Amino acid sequence: MNIQSNNSTGTVTRGNGAVASGGNGPNHDPVTSEHTLQQPITTVITARPVFLHTVTHRSSQEFICGWSAAIVNILLTFPVSKLQFRQTLHGIGLKSAVRQLKVEGFSRLYRGLLPPLIHKSSTLCVMFGMYDYYRYKLYTQAPRFPLHIQNTCAALLAGSTEVVLMPLERVQTLLQDRQYNYRLRNTLDAFHTVSRYGSREYYRGMSAILLRNGPSCALFFNLRLPLKNMLPTSTHDLHGFLNDFVSGAILGAGLSALFYPINVVKTRMQAQLGGEFTSCWATLHKIYHERNCSVRAVYYGLGVNVSRALFGWGITNVSYEIVKQFLFGKIT
Repeated sequence: MNIQSNNSTGTVTRGNGAVASGGNGPNHDPVTSEHTLQQPITTVITARPVFLHTVTHRSSQEFICGWSAAIVNILLTFPVSKLQFRQTLHGIGLKSAVRQLKVEGFSRLYRGLLPPLIHKSSTLCVMFGMYDYYRYKLYTQAPRFPLHIQNTCAALLAGSTEVVLMPLERVQTLLQDRQYNYRLRNTLDAFHTVSRYGSREYYRGMSAILLRNGPSCALFFNLRLPLKNMLPTSTHDLHGFLNDFVSGAILGAGLSALFYPINVVKTRMQAQLGGEFTSCWATLHKIYHERNCSVRAVYYGLGVNVSRALFGWGITNVSYEIVKQFLFGKIT
């Protein structure tokens, strides 16, 4: 329905030619003109969040900030991540995992860095950028839904979209597993080897990744700002960045602990090359029995994982804000 306004006469014209007067003439109907026509139009326009730029411009900024934050995070936390990976995969203690890395030597400490560097930077790039994109689409296409529902749906969709980058995570898992140290020479060789088993092999463990990424992404975006706002405020930039680090660290550590069993299942599923595809539940059941039916053993590596997430997500959150302020002059 087309609606046009005439500012000189104060009238609103419908597409069918009907005219409702905004003045006080003899045909003036205050209920029809003021409440039925003018009020809903004003409400729809002012109720939606105001976007300073187009969705393409805004989302591109989020893509850049997310990508930059991930690069800093991976370079600083990769050794700790590899340590946690060994504990998760083999169900061993911290000392045993450290001993493995010492035996392999420093030259192999950053072996497998390229896939997570590409994967994590791309993942956070997609997570922040697509969240902003989906959020804008929901604001414009489904404005009647409550804001928190729109944000949650946008986060779930953004987290699920990360699945397109799954082949990188798949190769990363194989390169970090010591049983493939001599079988897989480098990243390209790993991709080539996996391709021999068919394209489906790249997506082994997809169910676990969907269970992890969507909900964790929804919790992250819904809790990120409220958690930061609970911390003491200050006009000093350094104090603001400290708040970004603390809020990101707490949230990252909490989500890491919450979804850790799913991550264990995902790692086990992706460490297999070829063979039968198993469900998340079947894999968890197998891990549980392999580790003498001990829940504690299933959580091997949790401490290192939480520590890595604590610093990793703290670094990611503050790097994201620094890049955003430096490049675009904005602070979340």
